[in-house]
Amino acid sequence: MTIIIGIIGLGFLVFFHELGHFTAARLFGVKVVAFSIGMGPVLLHREKGGTDYRLSLIPLGGYCSMKGEHDFQKAMEENRTQIDGEKDSFYGIHPFKRLLIAFAGPFFNLLLGFIAFYIVALMGYSYYSAGTKVTMADELYKDMASPAHEAGMMSGDTITAIDGKEMQDFSDLSGYIATHPDEDICITVDRNGEILEITAHTLLDKETGAGKLGIVASQDSVTERHYGPYTPVAAIAEGAKQCGNLVALTFKSIGILFKGVDVTKAVSGPVRITTMLGDTVKEGFAAGLQVGIISTLQFLALLSVSLFITNLLPVPILDGGLILFALIEIIARRKMHPKLLYYIQYVGIAFIALLMILAIAGDVRYFIGK
Repeated sequence: MTIIIGIIGLGFLVFFHELGHFTAARLFGVKVVAFSIGMGPVLLHREKGGTDYRLSLIPLGGYCSMKGEHDFQKAMEENRTQIDGEKDSFYGIHPFKRLLIAFAGPFFNLLLGFIAFYIVALMGYSYYSAGTKVTMADELYKDMASPAHEAGMMSGDTITAIDGKEMQDFSDLSGYIATHPDEDICITVDRNGEILEITAHTLLDKETGAGKLGIVASQDSVTERHYGPYTPVAAIAEGAKQCGNLVALTFKSIGILFKGVDVTKAVSGPVRITTMLGDTVKEGFAAGLQVGIISTLQFLALLSVSLFITNLLPVPILDGGLILFALIEIIARRKMHPKLLYYIQYVGIAFIALLMILAIAGDVRYFIGK
């Protein structure tokens, strides 16, 4: 059941992505040959306005098939020096319009993330979190390092800010530290009324890519906290803020992968993501309707924004590759040679295949470890 729920959730994200391509293609006059909800064998279909609308068997998102998408293959087979297409085909329109069609899919994922965060902000929720009074981890666990203790912090210190950013609770602390691995951070501490500034160097967890400081929350500081609810207007700004923070965090996380992180452990593959999504939905709704809705929306927003960024990477066969090719045509004022495009596509396929192998290997190790 967990896998089924996860597949439906991921399928919705992919469907919404394809809906972006469909909307932009129709807007810029490109004929959509087929638009399907789901993949695989077609169960039901109906043609309207030149488009075959389909309901397919496998609930893995869907697809938007546009006229002329593979004209570059035909041009290569006929030894043409450029890709020619009809006015209502993908390669027959101006490259700027083609760029916008390619961008529309990822943009719809970003839009979905915003909508999810907007609804969460409207609903609001309560949660329990420890305060910023901390204990040194090496005093509790003999084999655990504590850069904070080594830098001069002491158990009972209250962290008020890191790098000038105010810390409200322990979730703020852990979130900031996790996203600043292998870095010097300036910690503002309240020690019995005395304000101190201590510089510590965070550790890098090579299995997760997260930063560690060697501190744990004091158990006597747990309190109930509240997020929202926001008014409809204020929720717009809050949703945009959460989306922006998540985009910045995702880019930073990609950069951390180049610091020697074990990619097979830090990068989740499709099986693990599907399972995590399914577990989030099940556990959330088991705790109550509101908790289920909020936890599901937050996780979908996280995945949707991640898809937005991933698809914009300038890699052939991804939307980012199509955007890059369109930009090259706009700047060079000439169409790309079909053979060049064809061979670059193969490089892209090899790159994506390598990533999938690493991700699936990570999934296998994860489930064997469990």
